[in-house]
Amino acid sequence: MKKQTIIVTGAASGIGKGIAKYFLDRGDNVVINSLTESALEQTFNEFGAGDNLAKFAGDVSDKKTGEQLVKIALEKFGSVDVLINNAGIFASKPFLEVDEAYLDTFLKTNLKGTYFTTQSVVPQMLKQNSGVVINIGTPLVNHGLGGWPASAPISSKGAIHALTIQLAAEFGKQNIRFNTVAPGVIRTPMHGDNADASAGLHLLNRVGEIDDISEMVYTVAKSNFITGSIINVDGGKGAGHNLN
Repeated sequence: MKKQTIIVTGAASGIGKGIAKYFLDRGDNVVINSLTESALEQTFNEFGAGDNLAKFAGDVSDKKTGEQLVKIALEKFGSVDVLINNAGIFASKPFLEVDEAYLDTFLKTNLKGTYFTTQSVVPQMLKQNSGVVINIGTPLVNHGLGGWPASAPISSKGAIHALTIQLAAEFGKQNIRFNTVAPGVIRTPMHGDNADASAGLHLLNRVGEIDDISEMVYTVAKSNFITGSIINVDGGKGAGHNLN
């Protein structure tokens, strides 16, 4: 399989880190990004700081970050083949307690970060007449949970799902593909030691592992005929729950 250059945002920990390592382990060039420089440096060194790895710390909501990621990818590896928009934040707050600043936090990182980083890579993908953008969404966009209010982050993720479909339509003829992978509850540092408490949210009655997401992202990236899709990798969470 042809070696590609992959950009992964939010790659210093959790799902993003797992995705980056999955591509690295299979021989691709990877450019990793995180907001926190120290965490990114630690991951860079943990991955071996090899010739097929590059890094840039920056806020994805600032278009200059995306532009710098593209610049690094081109200077070091000569192409930008896949962008994984993984950087994102999630939290719970009742709807009536949400103020403008709180809502803007999620719109800035989740929606603007995805939007402008994508805007940075598409011109190069147009030159190549090929490219793949994979966004990280959530099945909660179409499957509400009473008792766990999260209207602000879910609204921002819903916008990402819509953006995926629209961009797939705009750039399909130019052979640029856009998809969203929507994870269920995944065992990551974000959940601490409490991930397994959410097992019943999934029909499989267990939480997912990081490699479950990485495997799907890799499959979508390497496919030639998947676009405009929202792919739930959620143990059946989007379809129903177990009554434990």
